[in-house]
Amino acid sequence: MDRVFNFSAGPSVLPLEVMEEAARELTNYKGCGMSVMEMSHRSSEFEAIIADAEAGLRELMAIPDNYKVLFLQGGASLQFSMIPLNLFRQSGKADYIITGMWAKKAASEAKKFGKVNILASSEDSLFSFIPTVDKSEYTKDADYFHITMNNTIYGSRFNYIPDTDDVPLVADMSSNILSEVCDVSKFGLIYAGAQKNIGPAGMTVVIIRDDLIGHAAEDVPAMLDYKTHADNGSMYNTPPTFAIYIAKLVFDHIRRSGGIEAMQKRNEEKAKMLYDAIDGSMMFNCPVEEEFRSIMNVVFVTGDPDLDKKFISEAKLHGLFNLGGHRSVGGMRASIYNAMPLEGVRALIDFMKEFEVKNHVHSHSAE
Repeated sequence: MDRVFNFSAGPSVLPLEVMEEAARELTNYKGCGMSVMEMSHRSSEFEAIIADAEAGLRELMAIPDNYKVLFLQGGASLQFSMIPLNLFRQSGKADYIITGMWAKKAASEAKKFGKVNILASSEDSLFSFIPTVDKSEYTKDADYFHITMNNTIYGSRFNYIPDTDDVPLVADMSSNILSEVCDVSKFGLIYAGAQKNIGPAGMTVVIIRDDLIGHAAEDVPAMLDYKTHADNGSMYNTPPTFAIYIAKLVFDHIRRSGGIEAMQKRNEEKAKMLYDAIDGSMMFNCPVEEEFRSIMNVVFVTGDPDLDKKFISEAKLHGLFNLGGHRSVGGMRASIYNAMPLEGVRALIDFMKEFEVKNHVHSHSAE
């Protein structure tokens, strides 16, 4: 079978040329006689790879010098615990805005270590929008303020960045990192699981401001202390070497493709095409309020669960894979990360039109 268009939310599609480059070097990396998977993380070859990966990310995101870049393990989910363990240092309070399942999980973990103030939640409306909170409601002496920038399950995203003054803003950017221009200096800490826009699963990027490192309590395990990793260049223990190598190739690929500005332009174009097709259809509907719609994860439904299932299974016959919504919400979800080509979105839109014509009896117009 030829390669399909893979709309999976993660692990997700990777740039083909990156995988081809990795394949060429798989058994013999740059003439050293072994694979990156086999080499010591202490070797000069791997030290060059991790240094290049960090330099590439710093350049792409214009990361200021007073921020450390860490390549960690445990997924974004481990950060739900590491963040409070390291950032609760004075008041032991943090503000959270709940915009989806991952934000809920993050807040739930933080509650084990301090006081979590839920400033707002859009759960009552099935997370169809991002709540705005008046600045007067922010906790003045909070140790940090947490948001989940993009919501993979519900297809929504923050269209604003809260101005938290001196309180460090912490953002889970797992599903939108590198997809649009971001001013790192507005955040105290940014974290992202790699398996959506960066590379294979197994690595987590943490971008953390220097002054937030070194405040973990003495009883915090060494592996959960950012200082351990910052002091050791992400090599306190064996890092996820192959995932870091692929990330380096992805960063190089994005730089060659015009950087994040060019990625953002392409991503906005892909999302607009798909949302226009959904909004112009008599069959499909996007439940997310327009101003908060994600440009990475596009969710849509027909209103008939059986028809949704039929759509997902028939899509596969057209080479359109992994279009099922998250098991908790059903419906369809097209994840159109950086590596999803425009042709993939066009192919999906063509199939949607064809499916609507064939199944028009069930469309909203017939109700």
